[in-house]
Amino acid sequence: MTNDYRITTNNLNLFYGDLQALKNVSINISSNQVTAFIGPSGCGKSTFLKTLNRMNDLIANVKITGDVYFDGLNVYKEYDIVELRKNVGMVFQKPNPFPMSIYDNIAYGPRIHGIKSKSRLDDIVEKSLRNSALWDEVKDRLKQNALGLSGGQQQRLCIARVLAVEPEVVLMDEPTSALDPISTLKIEDLIEDLKKNYTIIIVTHNMQQAARISDSTAFFLHGEIVESGTTNHLFSNPQDKRTEDYITGRFG
Repeated sequence: MTNDYRITTNNLNLFYGDLQALKNVSINISSNQVTAFIGPSGCGKSTFLKTLNRMNDLIANVKITGDVYFDGLNVYKEYDIVELRKNVGMVFQKPNPFPMSIYDNIAYGPRIHGIKSKSRLDDIVEKSLRNSALWDEVKDRLKQNALGLSGGQQQRLCIARVLAVEPEVVLMDEPTSALDPISTLKIEDLIEDLKKNYTIIIVTHNMQQAARISDSTAFFLHGEIVESGTTNHLFSNPQDKRTEDYITGRFG
């Protein structure tokens, strides 16, 4: 396997029972970039995202063929799932903080992975909240329940919670679709900043967002990747008529 790519998939197929949701998906994802998956609802982009850290394992009746490689190792054959999910974190569409304090939300993952020292946990909590651009807003109320935060703050808390276990890749499934425009902008700025240290993969139904924040884009339709490439090239010079029709708003 080449080391130039952080994640590679080869001929990945996914079935829910008899229904084929992904068809021969092959893509290379580079380190320290934002890669966006776009396409109409139900086209397979979120399903594909979840194969990258095996979230689909939780769904009954799923069958997967083909290969997913992360740093050269086969995710389905050579990776411990706990280790995989530590290295490949996930931020969901709706903010889902745990019903506990802001501090305990962030410390939860490191504690599971064996970190007990209070000073070490304090450092991780502060660093993660700083990295998610939330520290200044919550540093005086770390013991308060995270459910008291605004929606945008809750989503940044969920990003901080992922960062606390020091992943290498962060998957984001429409992370701003439930947020107002100002919170959305804050998360977009944050994503731009995070790519210096992380590989970010984002599913978005918002094409302007994909154009603003991603380096590479893949367009999904009916469970297949129709076209992928640098975001500038895909948006300015699509090679496939279906891509052009989608990005110009003719359907979807």
